[in-house]
Amino acid sequence: MKLSKKNLDQRLNHVYDAVIVGGGAAGLSAAIYLARYRLSCLVIEKGRGRSFWMQELRNYLGLHPTTPGRDLLQQGEQYIQELGADHLRGFVEDVVDEGDSFAIKVKVGKADSIYPVFRAKYVIAASGIIDHLPQLADMQNVYDYAGYNLHVCLICDGYEIRDGRCGLFVGSEGAINTAFVLNWFTPYITVLTNGTVQVGEAMRQKLQEHGYPLIETPIARLLGHDHTMTGVQFADGSTIELDTGLVAMGSHYYNDYLKGLPLSWDGENLVTDEMCRTSHPRIFALGDLKRGLNQVSIAVADGTLAATAIWRDIRRASPPRRWEENLALVEAPATVRTP
Repeated sequence: MKLSKKNLDQRLNHVYDAVIVGGGAAGLSAAIYLARYRLSCLVIEKGRGRSFWMQELRNYLGLHPTTPGRDLLQQGEQYIQELGADHLRGFVEDVVDEGDSFAIKVKVGKADSIYPVFRAKYVIAASGIIDHLPQLADMQNVYDYAGYNLHVCLICDGYEIRDGRCGLFVGSEGAINTAFVLNWFTPYITVLTNGTVQVGEAMRQKLQEHGYPLIETPIARLLGHDHTMTGVQFADGSTIELDTGLVAMGSHYYNDYLKGLPLSWDGENLVTDEMCRTSHPRIFALGDLKRGLNQVSIAVADGTLAATAIWRDIRRASPPRRWEENLALVEAPATVRTP
C-alpha cells in the first residue's frame, strides 16, 4: 500500500516483520523477497538517491543498456505494492531498540511535517550514499551533466571513459590517487581541484611523471550541450576541452539514524557478515552502507541475502503449519461397524 499523511495511521499499531530504510535497488530487492516470503514490510524512501541519478544502466544484466535508474526504481515500487508491501516517502530520523522490536521515527512532508513512529522486528538499512559534486555558483550547470558523461563511479563507468580526455574532479589530495587507477582506462587525464585542495610537492611530482596536468584555478562553469560535457571554463576565462569527467570528491552517508545503536563500523561503513547482518542480530545493512563494492548488482544481491536471513530467523521460530483437515481425519476414532 502507498502510505502518506492521509492514511499512515492505519499502520501505526502494526508491528512489521521488517522496516527497510531506503528505496533504491537494495531496499526494493529486499522488499520483493520479504513480500514473497509472506512477511510484512515497509519501505521508507527519502527520494532522489544515488540510483535515481543513474541515467543509463550499462552494466546490469537483463536490462537494456540505456535503461535509466529511475525506471528501475519505479518498476520496483510498483511491484512491491502489488506483492502487498507498504511504501512511504519520508526521512528516517531515529531508530530505537525497544527489545522485541524497533521504534522507527520518520519525518513525513517537507512542509507541515509530521513525525510518526513505526515498529518492526527487523531493520534493514539501505539508505545509501550521495556523491559530492563540484560546487559551482550555478549547480544546475553541474546537474545537467552528472550521471551522463560526468561520472561518479570508476568501477561502474571506467569503460565509458576509455581513451577519452577525462577531467578528474577532486576534493582532496588523497583523491588525486584515483588518477593512477583511472589510467587503466585512459591516460589522457587532467586533474581539477577547483581551487579548494592543497597539493604537496610529492603529489605534484608524481603527476608530472605521469604527464597529467594539474589545474588549480577555480571553475566558473562546465561546458557542453544536450547533457554532454565538452569542457570546463575557469574563473580566469581560460578553457579546456574534455570528452568526459570523473568526480572523486567523496560521498555523504545517510546513516545518522543508526549512530545511537551499538553497531560495528569501519569508517562510515557498517561491518556485516555474509548475509548482510550487522553486529546487531536484527539489523542488516545493504549496498553502499556496508563494506564492499558500490554496485547496483551487489545491492540487489544484498537485498536477497538480508530478506532470506530474516525469513529463516522467523520461520525457524514459528510453529509448523499443519494440514488440519487431514489431521482431524487421522485422529477421529474408528467407526465400529455392526455385522
